[in-house]
Amino acid sequence: MTDALLRIAGAGDAAAIDTFLACYPATSMFLRGNLAQHGTDDRVAPHGTTFYLTEKHRQITAVYGITNQGYLMAQAPDAPPASWVAFAERINGQTILVMTGVPAQVEQCLGALGVRAGPWQMFADEPLYHLNIADLKSALVTVRAPVAADLPVLERWFADYAVDVGQAEAGAPPSDATRARAARAVDNPDVALFEQDGVPVAMAGINARLPDIVQIGGVYTPDDMRGRGYAKRALAGLLQHNRSRGVAQSILFSNNDSASRTYEALGYQHIGQYRVALLKAPIRTGDKP
Repeated sequence: MTDALLRIAGAGDAAAIDTFLACYPATSMFLRGNLAQHGTDDRVAPHGTTFYLTEKHRQITAVYGITNQGYLMAQAPDAPPASWVAFAERINGQTILVMTGVPAQVEQCLGALGVRAGPWQMFADEPLYHLNIADLKSALVTVRAPVAADLPVLERWFADYAVDVGQAEAGAPPSDATRARAARAVDNPDVALFEQDGVPVAMAGINARLPDIVQIGGVYTPDDMRGRGYAKRALAGLLQHNRSRGVAQSILFSNNDSASRTYEALGYQHIGQYRVALLKAPIRTGDKP
C-alpha cells in the first residue's frame, strides 16, 4: 500500500503529529515547538504553522510545515519524490524565506520547489548537538531575563548575531525582524543575560521549547568581550534554570568551530548535521528566484 495523498492537518491530528515527530526529537524541534505553541490552525502568528501529512495504514509517515512567516520544515525520512512534489504543489503561490532540517530532506524539498540555486544569504550544514542537562559540565551560574532597559543592547546584539551567523550583511541596520526579536526578549525567561560587574556581557536563548527538551539559539558575546567564557556561562545558567523547571534535554546546531568547542566543553555531544538554507529575499513559490 502506498502513501495516501498529502492532506492538510487539523486540530484532531495534533497528538498523532507530535507522537510521530517525537521519534525524531533532534531534528523536529521547530515543528514540535510550533505545534505545541500554536496548534494546527493559527494563520496569524509568525510561527503559526500549516501542517501537511502523508499516512500509511492510518499512521503518519511524513509531516511537512510552512509557517505564516514563510519558514519551511519537514520530517519525512522515507518520503518518495512524489510526496515532496505534492507538498510543493500544495504551497504553490505562498511566500517562503528559509528552510531548516535534515540536509537530505531540505535538498529534496528545495528541488521540488525549484529553488536549489537560491540565491542564498546562508546555506550551510551545521553540526547538530545533544545534551542531557544532568550531564552539564558547569558550576552554578546566575543569569537573568532581559528587562525594558536592555532593549537598545538587545537590538544591537541580535543585529550583530545575525551578521555573525550569516543571516545578514555586515553594516546593515537592524531589520524589522531583528527589532521584533529584541522586543520579544524583554521579560522573556527564554532569553538569559550573563552579567559581569553588573553589566550584560553575553546572552543565550531558546528558540523552540517542549516540556522536557529545549533547542538553543542566539548564543552571543560582543567582539570585544570574547575569549573570556561569558557565552559559555550564559548558556550554562540558562540550562540550569530550565533543569530546575523539569527540562531534561537540550538540542542546538553550531555555526562555527569556536562555538562548537564551547558547547562540547559544556558536555554537548555531536550527533549529526542540520541544514539552514536562507534566501537573500523572500520569494513566492512557483516564481523563478
